[in-house]
Amino acid sequence: MTASRLGLYNGALAILGERKLASLTENREPRRVLDDIWDEGAVGYCLEQGLWNFAMRSVELSADPDVSPQFGYRNAFSKPSDYVRTAAVASDEYFNSPLTQYSDEAGYWWADIDPLYVKFVSNGASYGADFAKWPGTFTLFVEHYLAHRACTRLTQSKTDKEQIKKDMKKALTDARSKDAMNEPASFLPSGSWSAARRGGSGGDRTGPRLIG
Repeated sequence: MTASRLGLYNGALAILGERKLASLTENREPRRVLDDIWDEGAVGYCLEQGLWNFAMRSVELSADPDVSPQFGYRNAFSKPSDYVRTAAVASDEYFNSPLTQYSDEAGYWWADIDPLYVKFVSNGASYGADFAKWPGTFTLFVEHYLAHRACTRLTQSKTDKEQIKKDMKKALTDARSKDAMNEPASFLPSGSWSAARRGGSGGDRTGPRLIG
């Protein structure tokens, strides 16, 4: 089932043992408390907690012509407005050549190359803010985060808040683990042992050999 703001509120209230809301305009304290937490950036905070595949966006950036550094890296690249967290920076569009010579300062990435390729967690409407893309495990994590933040104001119970915090951490771990399963498999270079099992020497038999 696709997540929704009302559904997330009611999921949080269920965790707290509170009565569900009929709508997002219902005149009750739980709705006002959850509205405050939501408006303070609840979704953005949850998106920051992982390199979520469902929220991942890749972009090609050109150097900002209006920014001229006084020293160091020659080019400045403005961060997109939907940027949340960096996943990878590379010099090629396939991210086969990770870039290590760059810096992240004051809303810009700085590097000597141009263009720059960046993969990042996005809170854009077609990425992290699209509830239809949320896996159930991430939805459950957000519900626990809302419940944890709302607990003190709605239940005045420190014991409940500590238990919800533990459950929230478990939900986050599960969400990260399940999300990682959606990543493509990566393979280590063949070693001499595995190559020998295939009857090879670890390299191309017809290619040049290095001596020394």
